[in-house]
Amino acid sequence: MAPAISIVMRSHNDDRHIGRTLESLARQRCPRSFEIVSIDDGSTDRTRGIIASYPEIRHVEPPAGPYVPGRTLNAAVKACRGEVVVFNNADAVPLDDDWLERLTSPLFAEAGLAAAYANQLPRADASYLVRKDHIRAFGDGRTAAKWRFFFSLASSAARRAELEAFPFSETVCCSEDVEWALRAVGRGRKIRYVPEARVEHSHNYSWRELGRRFYKEGGDSVQICGSPPGWFLTLGRAGMETLRDWLFLAPRPAGWREFAAAPARRFIQRCAYRRGALDAAGKRVES
Repeated sequence: MAPAISIVMRSHNDDRHIGRTLESLARQRCPRSFEIVSIDDGSTDRTRGIIASYPEIRHVEPPAGPYVPGRTLNAAVKACRGEVVVFNNADAVPLDDDWLERLTSPLFAEAGLAAAYANQLPRADASYLVRKDHIRAFGDGRTAAKWRFFFSLASSAARRAELEAFPFSETVCCSEDVEWALRAVGRGRKIRYVPEARVEHSHNYSWRELGRRFYKEGGDSVQICGSPPGWFLTLGRAGMETLRDWLFLAPRPAGWREFAAAPARRFIQRCAYRRGALDAAGKRVES
């Protein structure tokens, strides 16, 4: 009999966290049956060996060629047998034994729901600015509810029929989750945030890594949303985020050491985003 739920776990050199993730998945108490489908993007550390120590996990080879998130996800979905597909990155550690049940229950209960996403809590070593960003994006959900749109695939669930009928874009670099969810909402489907489904997931990016990440997001934004942001909007957003950072850090003496880094961090983010958007827009004009 086919399982009700398929858990897709993407990995790449995640031996620091994948052991805890797999241990947590093995402890899940869920009334519905589930399988775990692993798709590893050429890890060179101990990741593949750790996965192999769980013989019940089905491994799917990623598509040949350079890594493209949407293409890898679509290949994994084709291998899934469950009615609901859960995406949980190898470094997103479920914190509770009922995480799977809490995350997937809304999809089995509500016909108009296309997807749901979990609450991502920062790791113990997360910087204060990373913690602040997580509180705004996740937390009780009230802040993100005021934004134009928010969705994160790192720990999420969606109907397999929806994923098969409307696969992930294979042309965006790192915003495949937002692009897919926006199309779903455009079809009248709903996306649900489930704060009770908790995972530990965060990154202390270096400034170089931060710039690279936002450059890619900026490039994706042209395809998803349209024209690049101007300088006024770019600097305005950097300034507003810096102000929020300082207000968050002020009552936390242990975080004062990040005061000076806050404006530089936001300037790098927003300028890299704009540069990525401008470069992508230029390529579209050339083509």
